[in-house]
Amino acid sequence: MKKVILCSVIFVSVFVSCKKENEMKELPITSKEIVVDQPASEECYSAIMKKDTVSMSLKVKGNQIASGKLRYNYFEKDKNEGTLAGEIKGDTLFAKYTFMSEGVTSNRQVVFLKKGNTYVEGYGDIVDDNNGNVIFKDIKQLNFEGNIVLSKIECKM
Repeated sequence: MKKVILCSVIFVSVFVSCKKENEMKELPITSKEIVVDQPASEECYSAIMKKDTVSMSLKVKGNQIASGKLRYNYFEKDKNEGTLAGEIKGDTLFAKYTFMSEGVTSNRQVVFLKKGNTYVEGYGDIVDDNNGNVIFKDIKQLNFEGNIVLSKIECKM
């Protein structure tokens, strides 16, 4: 009788452990995409043309300008400085430049073409979009042969 009980206990134990193993295998495995929040990288650029300077600092996250600053300081003229908001498409930075000059806040579209470690400012015909913004008439007709070439520099803390 002891052998029958012992065999029964062993049989039931094996049966139960196999059953649990199968249940574990049948649990659905869900795969979720893990999104890693990419930190913003900081980049700074400057151009010095005789007594004129232009400087730009960018915090770039992906292809978005998380924040940016642009300053034009022309000799014997009012300087203007403000913020940039926009995006980078390929090798071109498109942004809205909101700045203060002579006590007036203005908005102007700016476009820079990246060439190596430099950004070259684009120029072209402009129009008022009737919302208080000055924009380029035709982005495809921009000229990037201007004299403002911003070279990459070390950002100052």
